[in-house]
Amino acid sequence: MKATNPVFTGLETTIFETMSRLAMTHKAVNLGQGFPDLDGPLDIRQAAADALISGPNQYPPMLGLPELRQAVAAANKRFYGLDIDWQSQVIVTSGATEALADCLVALIEPGDEVILIEPLYDCYLPLVKRAGGIPVRLRVTPPEWALDLDALERAFSDQTKAVLINNPMNPTAKVFSDAELQAIADLCVRHDVFAICDEVYEHLLFDGITHRPLMTFDGMADRCVRIGSAGKTFSLTGWKVGYITGAQALIDPIAKAHQYVTFTTPPNLQKAVAYGLAKDESYYDGLSAELQAKRDLMAAGLKRLGFGVLPCAATYFLTCDISGLGLGDNDIEVCQKMVEEAGVAVVPVSAFYGDEAPGNFIRFCFCKQDSVINEAIERLSAWMAPAAAGAVGN
Repeated sequence: MKATNPVFTGLETTIFETMSRLAMTHKAVNLGQGFPDLDGPLDIRQAAADALISGPNQYPPMLGLPELRQAVAAANKRFYGLDIDWQSQVIVTSGATEALADCLVALIEPGDEVILIEPLYDCYLPLVKRAGGIPVRLRVTPPEWALDLDALERAFSDQTKAVLINNPMNPTAKVFSDAELQAIADLCVRHDVFAICDEVYEHLLFDGITHRPLMTFDGMADRCVRIGSAGKTFSLTGWKVGYITGAQALIDPIAKAHQYVTFTTPPNLQKAVAYGLAKDESYYDGLSAELQAKRDLMAAGLKRLGFGVLPCAATYFLTCDISGLGLGDNDIEVCQKMVEEAGVAVVPVSAFYGDEAPGNFIRFCFCKQDSVINEAIERLSAWMAPAAAGAVGN
């Protein structure tokens, strides 16, 4: 038989799916995949239920329901001062991953270079390659996860077509500084490069930090697309409702890609997300405060056990250094042993690199009930106690 597509043929199942399956097999506490274990606000879910019953339940407009596109434009103005024309600058997608695929297929031609920053979300590399792009990878380095601005400048060339930036960043929980964003913006303008901005964690920031979209920097409004996610903003990850905001000249080809990928998104979910985006400040403040408290609860427990807990400014995730704990030779082995022996599922950070990854970091997801976090800490404490006793005895 003729060969199938080499980008996807033989590609391993994602680490998140793998660890979730292992968690089920071993009845483990699942701190691997990034989803809350409680559903989002009841009033938003009720709005979706009411819209499902009242209908219509036929194809909504390809670009998305007007009320949701209007709500996305209003949110851009409310939170970031961006003036967005809802009719020509907003597309509703079936999740942020579809949005990323649409953007890459529409904007990238074979042979174009796309700058990616590692560690990176696992879909970026295959999507860039399938679009015919050439990935150009650079790294932020733990524990501060600072961006090397000299390396950034060297990554740009005459062949660079786009930079794909995840801010706030999974898995590092990094929020890019204004200086880092300004450097990216300056280079995009200088080299006439698009910016695809995965900003799904835009409302999940801690310690008083605020999100600033790259689109707000001088020269970026016409070359930037911004991707948001109702799944993250409203703790409804299974709904798979995303949205893209950008200049009309970019939105037009992206919309053409979207119409041949999913075409549209369930109308009742769109109506409910439009309702949710209009929630007052207390909702958004409460969401970040609740997650910050969970971050602190988990961080304190892991530190007591000897994990090297890295800074966490946003997202659902804590990255920990396992060096010196004697739990295994590398992050993959430690995660395997942890789910099988301790009954706690986490993710090796090496899964977020193309190659030559560091092997001493693992990622914990803290968007769980406090009882679940405490149970995980107790299981890890019991599992690690014999090793700790042996170390003291030696």
